[in-house]
Amino acid sequence: MNIADLLPENIKRLKPYVAGKTIAEVKKEYGLERISKLASNENRLGCSSKVKDAVLTSLKEIQDYPDPVSGKLRAAIADRNAVKESEVILAAGSESIISILCRTFFKHDENAVTANATFVGFFVQAGVRGVELKKVPVTESYRFHVDGILDAIDDKTKMVYLANPNNPTGTYLKADEYRKLVDGIPENVLLIADEAYFEYANEVDDYLSAMDYRKPNVIILRTFSKAFGLAGFRIGYGIADETLITEMLKTKLTFEPTAPAQAAALVAYDDLEFLKKSTEVVKKGRDRLYSFFDDHNVQYEKSISNSVMMILDSESEAVDFTQKMLEQGVILRRINAFGLPNCVRITIGTPSEMDHFEESFKQIFKQ
Repeated sequence: MNIADLLPENIKRLKPYVAGKTIAEVKKEYGLERISKLASNENRLGCSSKVKDAVLTSLKEIQDYPDPVSGKLRAAIADRNAVKESEVILAAGSESIISILCRTFFKHDENAVTANATFVGFFVQAGVRGVELKKVPVTESYRFHVDGILDAIDDKTKMVYLANPNNPTGTYLKADEYRKLVDGIPENVLLIADEAYFEYANEVDDYLSAMDYRKPNVIILRTFSKAFGLAGFRIGYGIADETLITEMLKTKLTFEPTAPAQAAALVAYDDLEFLKKSTEVVKKGRDRLYSFFDDHNVQYEKSISNSVMMILDSESEAVDFTQKMLEQGVILRRINAFGLPNCVRITIGTPSEMDHFEESFKQIFKQ
């Protein structure tokens, strides 16, 4: 049997996503004990201390299927965002909601418009549906080209996808840019506003959340993987017009997210003290990294997410730098898959992890 003969052409064209190395892999491969994982934009503080008890309690009923609509969590999200529960959907991460959107709304001959340097999860899910993906280059300052995105929309466009703040650049659409984008998108085209890093950005003066400028064709995505520290549970949510949510629920996997994930997210969502601590650590860590890079004449892009993008002169330099840092026990993320082969993404870690980064950086550039 030839497996290739079984595959549709669009699946043949897909390339598997290669995640960053785990701490266990690096320990085994390099014989190191001190590892700082600054590659995957996880919350290096961990999660709320209340999560453990909530999860253990949920395990007492682990033989039962989870609530298919995540009722308690759905109500909490609706209440905080002043929307109806019927305007909220939960799934196994915001990437799962991207998948739901793609399988619910795309027809085979349609296209999607996005940027060339943004979250690759959308590239994959659109590719699974076999639709054309129109990638508009970011500007020289790594920002979304609003006019270019609007110009790329045609009568076959079903979706526009933008992560705001963007991953991996950490840049964002300013309020006037976002309004211009929303107002310029036809009402029969869906705007997917991926706000995975919203909690780090919501105090920035000229950042405008999609929640503050909603229209019926806008879907807002958020996650518990970043500021809430629940990446291992895989849980995220979307907010949209009730008519859109109704259709999305038809194609959502019935029993996602899991019961432990729902329990963890419910208490994490309520722990605003931990959330504040998480965002403050990131803000201080970003400023520290900016100062370090300035002192060492390193080019970078300022960010409002939980990572900073380092800009090197070439792809080969990015490969060499990440490998040498890996050998020192610091795991970083090359972002060639995101369309930026000469750049490296650095997650903001704890103070001790940032110490490790700086020490390793200095050691490398002594060589």
